[in-house]
Amino acid sequence: MSIIEYNIEEASCIRIAPSILSADFARLGEEIEDVIQAGADWIHFDVMDNHFVPNLTIGPMVCEAIKPYAKTTPIDVHLMVEPVDALIPMFAKAGADVITFHPEASHHIDRTLSLIRDHGCSAGLVFNPATPLEYMNYVMDKLDVVLLMSVNPGFGGQSFLPSALKKLSDTRARIDAYREKTGRGIFLEVDGGVKVENIAQIHAAGADTFVAGSAIFGASDYRQVIAEMHNRVNSESSREI
Repeated sequence: MSIIEYNIEEASCIRIAPSILSADFARLGEEIEDVIQAGADWIHFDVMDNHFVPNLTIGPMVCEAIKPYAKTTPIDVHLMVEPVDALIPMFAKAGADVITFHPEASHHIDRTLSLIRDHGCSAGLVFNPATPLEYMNYVMDKLDVVLLMSVNPGFGGQSFLPSALKKLSDTRARIDAYREKTGRGIFLEVDGGVKVENIAQIHAAGADTFVAGSAIFGASDYRQVIAEMHNRVNSESSREI
């Protein structure tokens, strides 16, 4: 477990992060092995407490149980809980590689980001559709990931909110300006309603890491879906050149 560095030389590459919220929980380990063999780059792990968001999902014990199946593939833990700090050491110990949280769920955002990084994980903030980006302003140096929600969190299978495209563009501008100034990159991840049909448009708006749940786990051929996502992005990038 170590902080995942954003490789400037690979800035044009994308990462696909299947969300296990849409997987078959009766055979979760096998599902994770299958989706990694199909080309998954990260495994997205949604944690909900039925308090911060209206659903109840999984915790550190499940993260620890799936780590042997994920092996070296990063586990990307998205904490939709309040408060967050007590869970961070538990998830780090359980095998999380990336831990993100919502700024509304922390009384001290800088301290929470530091706590994540002090436990050897990449740290990030998550922005709901109506959450302002200004929370980023004074913590850019501690951000490894920015995750934008393109649905209101709580349940899988929702449709992508078009308003997220402008927010992605605005976030990309902030990240690029920071990278130009410091030389350090930050992943820009998007979660909610991502599918083959819209991934190119979402990528064009600035995202480089894509959480997809039902679009992948709801398909009969995981490899085909992930490959087609890459193809759509590559085709869009080729047209821009």
